[in-house]
Amino acid sequence: MLNKPRMLTPGPTHLPEEVRLALSRDMIHHRKDGFVQLMRRVQTQMQTLFATRQPVLPLSCSGTGAMQAAVDNLFAPGDKVLVVDGGKFGQRWAQIAETNKLQVQRLEIPRGQAVDPEKIRSALEREPDLRGVLIQYSETSTGVLHPIREVGRITADTPTLLVVDGISGVGISPCPMDDWHIDCLLTGSQKGLMLPPGLALISLSTKAWDQVDRLAEASFYFHLGKECRKWEQGQTAYTSPVNLIVGLEASLDILLTPDLHQVFSKQWALAQMTRFGIQAMGLKPLAPTHYTWGLTSFWVPEGTDAQAVLQQMAEEFNLVLAGGQDELKGKIFRLGHMGHVDWGDILAGLAALAHCLGSSLPGTAHKDALEQAMAAYTEALADTRSPVDKLLSAM
Repeated sequence: MLNKPRMLTPGPTHLPEEVRLALSRDMIHHRKDGFVQLMRRVQTQMQTLFATRQPVLPLSCSGTGAMQAAVDNLFAPGDKVLVVDGGKFGQRWAQIAETNKLQVQRLEIPRGQAVDPEKIRSALEREPDLRGVLIQYSETSTGVLHPIREVGRITADTPTLLVVDGISGVGISPCPMDDWHIDCLLTGSQKGLMLPPGLALISLSTKAWDQVDRLAEASFYFHLGKECRKWEQGQTAYTSPVNLIVGLEASLDILLTPDLHQVFSKQWALAQMTRFGIQAMGLKPLAPTHYTWGLTSFWVPEGTDAQAVLQQMAEEFNLVLAGGQDELKGKIFRLGHMGHVDWGDILAGLAALAHCLGSSLPGTAHKDALEQAMAAYTEALADTRSPVDKLLSAM
């Protein structure tokens, strides 16, 4: 192969060597002491990742399975919930809730924009019987980062549960569950956690656990009460994804050494690098503000065949980007910079993109776009503000 593969997608992501070696270890039994010891170690790491004192439960499923588990365990048929619909995965919250026969109110957000927390406040004031607000932290289909901290301040003193899909946000940008008053936070393995797909993590607040107790038999497989009782024993309720949890320990060893601050700093810098690079090419980001740190979405130049560009990048450079989904299909590119990705990968992605777009680039495109991108990266990496300060500056 002329070029090594580079997968700059919003997940799955490349696996670090330490993780791949951990995944290749021989099997251990999920009901024996070796696995219990592994779980005890990983439990503490997962709580650090989520910044919570609550149990963080591993589930044998994709991130969508964790979304299903949240709805199964927190809401009964007929309950009213508010769904923030800002993209494909906001729509997925609504589809899961409707399948569970909840009364769904959609708060539709223009693609590329974040929700205004005051609209959520107004909805709760109009209908105080809303049992939940279902929202993405990072909407993967658009590259938007919703202001979860502000939403949490609104729901904190109400009976309403704040349920957050952090699948493309956890381990990428700050999302402290307890401090931000998140009642349910979940994520998947194949993005910031640098693992193969198939493992999800979910955690509930005390307020949310009270609701689980009231709906004790709401789900058989996704029974979070059973999972929590097994968590206390260092196990899972059903057959454990043993090798994925072994890999998770290796991944968390990387992410948490010395702490998440360095991860957030890197992700912030990669986001700035990508945004400066594509804008120097004359391309326009979909999300001008409130952008996620793990991917950058930007408009396809007018008259350009997006699929042809993606195919050329894959064939000539062995480099994979993602296109748009649903109503954005063919209209945007999505360049992922989460997980095991560094500045060299982003430079390669930007260079290949510029080559394959060629004459499609606007006349204002700068020939020094790569230099501008690299300068943005080094400047952002030297930024000494706290991760939350950086996050707020992007909003």
